[in-house]
Amino acid sequence: MRRSILVGTLAILAAAPAAAQTPAAPQQVEVTLDEAVRRALDVQPTMVQARGDQRTAGAARRSAYGAFLPSLTTNGSASRNNLPFRIGTDTTTYPPVYTYSGGLTLSLNLFAGFSRLWDLKSSYANTAAAGAEVVNQRFQVTLQTKQAFYNAIANDELVRVAQSQLQRARQQLQISIDKLHAGSATRSDSLRSTVDYGNARIALLQAQANLASAQANLGRQIGIDQRVRAVPDTLLPALPDTSALRGTLLTQTPQIQQAEAQASAARAQVWSVRSQYWPRFNVSYGNTRSGITDPRLPFLTSYPERFSWTFGFSWNLFNGFVREQNQVNASVARDNAEARAADTRRFVSAQLTQQLAALATAFEQISIASDNLAAATEDLRVQNERYRVGAATILDLLTSQAALTQAQVNVVQTRFNYLIARAQVEAVLGRTL
Repeated sequence: MRRSILVGTLAILAAAPAAAQTPAAPQQVEVTLDEAVRRALDVQPTMVQARGDQRTAGAARRSAYGAFLPSLTTNGSASRNNLPFRIGTDTTTYPPVYTYSGGLTLSLNLFAGFSRLWDLKSSYANTAAAGAEVVNQRFQVTLQTKQAFYNAIANDELVRVAQSQLQRARQQLQISIDKLHAGSATRSDSLRSTVDYGNARIALLQAQANLASAQANLGRQIGIDQRVRAVPDTLLPALPDTSALRGTLLTQTPQIQQAEAQASAARAQVWSVRSQYWPRFNVSYGNTRSGITDPRLPFLTSYPERFSWTFGFSWNLFNGFVREQNQVNASVARDNAEARAADTRRFVSAQLTQQLAALATAFEQISIASDNLAAATEDLRVQNERYRVGAATILDLLTSQAALTQAQVNVVQTRFNYLIARAQVEAVLGRTL
């Protein structure tokens, strides 16, 4: 029985190295953090939409300016009738010829109840909101990219942790077999070492699968249709000074600026709707020319001219309470926008408090995890020596190995948590720390 156990265990040891190796993968794309952020800002749909909204707002502002300018229309035509014709009271009959005509019309809205002024103010507010949206989306996409980037780095480090765990389990299994063969260990020791070694192999396979998934997600985030390897930065950024982040900086966050601008645009729309109660004044000028001779450009100067000036006035005294409905709709939209702006200020303040606490906690956890790793490494060294001389059981040794593996995982996780917490603070503030 003991011989069969030894043979089976040695077979596992011989086959394990080949099974534990990572299959040969195609050449991967490597990116740094700055390059990943730049690529993501170019391809992410939310960023593309934000830039499109900014262009639309700019076009709307130009249109608001254009409402103060006159509109200009020109037309021209050429026609030929198949019947003879006469000119005025002349009794002479002329054969069918071509008749040419052209016209120019200019109209200007003199007064529209101040609606154009309020529309212009609303367009400025919408432009400011679109600009704040671009800044906000830039930092949100940057946050998502950093999360994917740091997650790929963390999973890469966790693969190395799993490989170290597998190496320790393989060495321990070999020691257990040697001691069992020498008669200084029990059969239970080798069986427990075999189970621990199998668990280490499973952990490595899972870590490799997680790494592949993280690298694929990073590739999708930056617009590459394959796995992307994140090139880590060896420098861990220091804890920023957070004492001055509140106060003036809080009101300058893009989320608050966007909400405030949207509320300002909604207030301007209320006054724009109220302009429907005012009368309208406009003026227009029309100039037309026509003749039967060949036209001479630029404006048919050889033809007789007919022009007219028109001054218009209109005042909608009653339209079935449509103006009142529009007024209520605009007022409700303004109240909603102001409520959202106030809630956004409270939300950003609460989120900043939460993220600053998480940032400080994550930074402190880094040093604690490093100390735990040093202690777990030393504890495993002591337990290995005690087990070699028979002063410790296999259970003590396996417990120390598990503690060391968890300490290595915690070191990776605390660094990841700190970097993500820092990126989340930057996304809330809309500025780089």
